Amino acid sequence: MDHQSIMWIGFNVFVLAMLALDLGVFHRTAHVVKMKEALTWSAVWIALALVFNVLIYYYWDWMSPESGYTNKEAALAFLTGYLIEKSLSVDNVFVFLMVFTYFQVPSLYQHKVLFWGILGALVMRAIFIFAGVAMITKFHWTIYLFGALLIVTGIKMLTQKDKKMDPEKNPVIKAFRKWFPVSKEYHGDHFFAKIDGRRVATPMFVVLLFIETTDVIFAVDSIPAILAITSNPFIVYTSNVFAILGLRALYFALAGIMNLFHYLSYGLSVILVFVGSKMMLVDLYKIPVDVSLMVVMGILALSVLASKLFPPKEKAA
Repeated sequence: MDHQSIMWIGFNVFVLAMLALDLGVFHRTAHVVKMKEALTWSAVWIALALVFNVLIYYYWDWMSPESGYTNKEAALAFLTGYLIEKSLSVDNVFVFLMVFTYFQVPSLYQHKVLFWGILGALVMRAIFIFAGVAMITKFHWTIYLFGALLIVTGIKMLTQKDKKMDPEKNPVIKAFRKWFPVSKEYHGDHFFAKIDGRRVATPMFVVLLFIETTDVIFAVDSIPAILAITSNPFIVYTSNVFAILGLRALYFALAGIMNLFHYLSYGLSVILVFVGSKMMLVDLYKIPVDVSLMVVMGILALSVLASKLFPPKEKAA
């Protein structure tokens, strides 16, 4: 077995083990996730990502000797990709908050919905990543399509900042309700239940469907963003996975304080425009990965600082 096969199998075994530990041990019984627990898990996932980044720095020449990257370049590409995906996942937190509020999902069951939603997201992201890498490798001109998509998305985020998403207009949910009965009430944390001898879906399953379909939409933006940094499948995949695995804890940690960072969405828009422009210029000038990392970190820092220095007018009043 070659080195690449070992690292792919080893990483996926690690991910499955962590998911089993999360749901089977630490969250075996449904409970409301408190701020302290959410912050602890967020720190754990971030620490694991940074440890993995260190492993890439020291062992990349063993992991993938034919990649063309030095250890430093691979480590910087992973860190930049992880930072971008982690930042863009803040948008997911907004959606989770809106969906849980709209469907009045009890706090007790939110963790289970997010667990299965993120598990599905991992599968979908893997498909998007390999499809995107294959397209760029075989059809180089598609990199300009991805770049243009990111620039347009970034501009739309700036101009449609307050646009609301209506779950009832989601085509997947509308089609599902048309062909499958849905109960009006929750039945514990079950996705399906039997009522009068008939099997029906519960609102929990509808919420899960909405989260899965919206993640596909987010993947259309986030995958090209990291492909602008590197087209190495393993780096793209692992940075995405670490960002997604920490998304559930990030939601519970940030859901109550999102209003404190009202300029963050503008920062994310600028990041998308930047990485889109990076893709568009790839054949004229290749922006170094360390420069990309500094730009992304600088934009995020300025967004957070601006949010603290210039609070919303109603809050200031």
